[in-house]
Amino acid sequence: MNNKFFIVIVFWMFSQTVLWGQHLDVQIQKDEKWWGGAIVDGYKMPFENGYSIDMRGNTKGNQAQPFLLSDQGRFIWCDDPFAFKFNNDIIELTGEKSVIVFDSAGTTLREGYLSASKTYFPAAGKIPGPLLLTHPQYNTWIELMYDQNQKDILNYAKSIINNGFPPGVIMIDDNWQEDYGTFEFKAETFQNPKAMIDTLHQAGFKVMLWICPFISADSPVYRELAKKRLLLMEQGSNRPAIIRWWNGASALLDLTNPETVKWFKGQLTRLVDFYNVDGFKLDAGDANYYTGDIRAFKDVDANTHSELFAAIGLDYPLNEYRACWKMGGQPLAQRLRDKDHSWEALHQLIPGIIVQGLVGYAYTCPDMIGGGEFSSFLNLEKIDQQLIVRSAQCHALMPMMQFSVSPWRVLSTEYTKICRDMALLHQKMGRKILALAKGAAQTGEPIVRSMEYVFPHKGYAQVQDQFMLGDDILVAPVLDKNAYSRTVMFPEGEWKGDDGSIVQGPCSIEIQAPIERLPWYTRVR
Repeated sequence: MNNKFFIVIVFWMFSQTVLWGQHLDVQIQKDEKWWGGAIVDGYKMPFENGYSIDMRGNTKGNQAQPFLLSDQGRFIWCDDPFAFKFNNDIIELTGEKSVIVFDSAGTTLREGYLSASKTYFPAAGKIPGPLLLTHPQYNTWIELMYDQNQKDILNYAKSIINNGFPPGVIMIDDNWQEDYGTFEFKAETFQNPKAMIDTLHQAGFKVMLWICPFISADSPVYRELAKKRLLLMEQGSNRPAIIRWWNGASALLDLTNPETVKWFKGQLTRLVDFYNVDGFKLDAGDANYYTGDIRAFKDVDANTHSELFAAIGLDYPLNEYRACWKMGGQPLAQRLRDKDHSWEALHQLIPGIIVQGLVGYAYTCPDMIGGGEFSSFLNLEKIDQQLIVRSAQCHALMPMMQFSVSPWRVLSTEYTKICRDMALLHQKMGRKILALAKGAAQTGEPIVRSMEYVFPHKGYAQVQDQFMLGDDILVAPVLDKNAYSRTVMFPEGEWKGDDGSIVQGPCSIEIQAPIERLPWYTRVR
């Protein structure tokens, strides 16, 4: 045997542990911390003893990745979903089909991430539409809910401009269409949708439409697709499967069939070509909708169905996903799952954004400002104005920020001004954010980074209330009600604050943060 070849084989054997589709136990090292898996549990990371999840058919309504990463440069990857549990000093992993890889690179979170990213979910070299990153986004959901209509959408856009907010992407949410799967504007509520989109464009907006893979049962489109076998079918019958989801019971596109993909993209491209739509919010592709007694053109697992839905967005640079599987490194905008209107939910944004980046989802949006669950906004008396302001501040220096509830409708003049200032700050920092996004497209590095990622082994692994934008901007929003100061942990270096102050790190100090202030610092030395 060639000696050089033999050495390479021996090195590979000792540097990796692999197991084909059964069970693997990984010994946790002293003081080792781990992240990964399901994004919605980001606030529970680094993981504590007892945490468990089975990701087979379950991404918990948000993004997920078959990947775990430690602050000591070690990582776990599998091409297919797996279950894992933190059991005292052991990570117990169970898979079914593909190899489970346990490997390491260097001794830090960053070194492990960059090695795994390059190998298993490499950066695609492209970013989503730049306007998603450089300007605030506006979603019509909270203001209009299921009453999407031309008049109120135009009034919403006009109010954005009249209140001094910069235009950006505007997303027209669910119920603009005639039916699920019938991709045509409702004639009774959209008298001239093409003129509406032209008006929005002239005002400086780009327009995205809400889309899902469901098809309303017993509609003309349903009958057409059922005849062509482009829908998921019931096992053992020739009938389309009917899946229950949050908007009722519908059939579901079978995206394992190339003809279905061709039909679906044809519908979306027609909206682009005929109405000048700029892109799509692609919703409801959750893995759990594919776990029933269904038959597809190709026999794939539930998570792969979700992955195939995510791949649709790659053809449209202005895109957004809430549910996603195994699309790290790809130019897709990923939003955190809708949160309720609460301070507890606000605390989940930073750890959620951090773990998105740590599994390869760099182009991220932290839900809607103030929360994305519409039921929280049905009673104006229950709206916490301070919470919306602090939420806007938390969003402002993240890769994306998205308004839905209108600040000028629910807030005082003073608080509306603060939200406007945050929107303008995001726009001002757009060039920096865009540069980081372009860097992520080449290297895979997150845009938002944890303190541990940038400053390894300095005691920052558990920090969940401040973050780094790139390597040199430290952001420390206020996340508690009636709090007008907070402790900030400064790493080594000289830091210049948004208020002009200079702090010499490393240190932890109490800083003042009145309601109008978002504390953020630039490393100058």
